Amino acid sequence: RAGLISLTVYPYLRQKELQYMVERTEAAAVVIPTIYRKFNYLEMYKELQTRFPHLKHNFLFDDEIPSGAPEGTRSLTRTARARAGVDESVFADRRLDAIWNVALLTTTSGTTGLPKLVEWPTAPRVCTSKARVDIWGLNRNDITMAIAPHAGGAAGTLTYFAAPLAGAKTVMLEEFSAEGALALIEKERATAIGVVPTHLVRMLEADTSRYDLSSLRFIRSAGGYLSPQVAEEAEAAFGASITSDLGTQDMGSVSGCRVEDSKELRRRTVGRMLPGNQVRLLDEDGNEVPEGEPGILYFRGPHAPAGYYRDEELTATVFDPDGWTTTGDIVKFDQGCLWILGRSKDMIIRGGQNIYPAEIEGLLNEHPKVASVAIVGYPDREMGERCCAYVIPKAGQDFTFEEMVEFLKGKQLAMFKLPERLEVVDEFPGVGDSGKVNKEALKKDIREKIGAE
Repeated sequence: RAGLISLTVYPYLRQKELQYMVERTEAAAVVIPTIYRKFNYLEMYKELQTRFPHLKHNFLFDDEIPSGAPEGTRSLTRTARARAGVDESVFADRRLDAIWNVALLTTTSGTTGLPKLVEWPTAPRVCTSKARVDIWGLNRNDITMAIAPHAGGAAGTLTYFAAPLAGAKTVMLEEFSAEGALALIEKERATAIGVVPTHLVRMLEADTSRYDLSSLRFIRSAGGYLSPQVAEEAEAAFGASITSDLGTQDMGSVSGCRVEDSKELRRRTVGRMLPGNQVRLLDEDGNEVPEGEPGILYFRGPHAPAGYYRDEELTATVFDPDGWTTTGDIVKFDQGCLWILGRSKDMIIRGGQNIYPAEIEGLLNEHPKVASVAIVGYPDREMGERCCAYVIPKAGQDFTFEEMVEFLKGKQLAMFKLPERLEVVDEFPGVGDSGKVNKEALKKDIREKIGAE
């Protein structure tokens, strides 16, 4: 109504990522806490404001404005409580068209590691939210809870978009701990929670019997691979159905399971196509595969965004002129549901967060002791996947895990992107005579090493 475009971001992002987004969007205002997880966001804002004069307004999630705060800093909590009247006539010429005007930007990792900004008019978000309200059976009596970050799809689809449309209440967990999440479920009598698989694993490691979780109706797990074993344990411990679905932050929602679907479908598939979506399964040459055969998923429909913010070239690369796009997943249809058979990208999903190897490789290759580097993921029960760095040091050099971590920290990256294992080798396996690193061989190597430990 006010004609503003909003962009929600994860609170763990730091200067490198936020500077890029502020510059890219020419943001006029930010909403931040003064300090969160011991990190001073106000100081970071002050630094950003000196670089970007268009950044003029700062709203704090605090009652008091600290001394030394820049001009234009206001208390959001005090403003909200004041409930001052608004002359809505000033909005008359600013209202955004629900179909054609961008109202929201979301972020998703780029191949360089810097966030891609995705454009969303109101219409596709409402379309997806209505579909989710239906398959989840949401209503005004539900109490939804964001255990995963509100800015991400795992919780945000449930709490930020679907819940308001259903008239449901939303509760947000300020900082994750297994005990804190379980206690808040009990206190608020939450009926639906949004998590990444890592949250479920950590909550299962706590003593769930100490908490009354009987209010829970379903759990929306997304953002990473959830093993059938963990899903089975979680449903037994929480007494709630775990749903699965398919979608991406930059291509939109594809499919979803209903809360009442059988365990087999909820465990092994990502459900049925959402209303309005069209789908094609193609082989590597772009030909449609025979019915019942696996193929690369291509889809289009009313749940897709408008494209990438100020990046027509990337938009044209991801979406063809008729709106078709692909996640690169290899899938098949059975029992009316979509079964994912594999992922065609090198992307690592750690605790629901995307890590693109190219970013880490590019930075580590700058280290004076490093000759070459390859980043691969390896399976992990808690995080889904973790990140391993294979490094060939320069002649006569030793390279340690501690050196690697300290070097990457100095690059001001988000902490979740740091490799958690280092393998120092003399050479990489190759793919024929192409000169390319055979990452599948490296993945097999690290799996075997972990299995033998």
